[in-house]
Amino acid sequence: MTNPIYSDLAGKRVLITGGASGIGKAIVEAFCAQKAKVFFVDLNAEAGQVLSQNLSNTGGSPPTFKAINLLNIKELQGWIGEIYLQHGPIQVLVNNAANDTRHKFEDVTPEYWDERMATNLRHFFFTAQAVLPQMKENGGGSIINYGSVSWMLKQT
Repeated sequence: MTNPIYSDLAGKRVLITGGASGIGKAIVEAFCAQKAKVFFVDLNAEAGQVLSQNLSNTGGSPPTFKAINLLNIKELQGWIGEIYLQHGPIQVLVNNAANDTRHKFEDVTPEYWDERMATNLRHFFFTAQAVLPQMKENGGGSIINYGSVSWMLKQT
């Protein structure tokens, strides 16, 4: 089976959060296969470095990885600014990062709830806030937000 080629993605600057594993890893791989200029962040430095190295050896466009804790909005927005200065405006943002650790419904505390909201939603807003001026300057762009409520579901 041949994968389709979307030539309009070649050279596009794409930022992906949570790109080192799972769905995010597949997104990174797919954009690299389309020869997009991929930047991705993840908390798992080892997995991100391995993925970046593996994709650098495939003949596609090698991605750029940075280990960032997305709770550190200042660091995340700072890296977005560095990408802009060195490579130009981000044209596609894929907010994918999340933590969906399973738990019992009755065990959720206000602190746990707040931490999950910060981990799973807060960076979506502030990442989009950082790239929106770049997209406006560039005449448009795409912001894709992935989400799930599975972490709020009770374990069986």
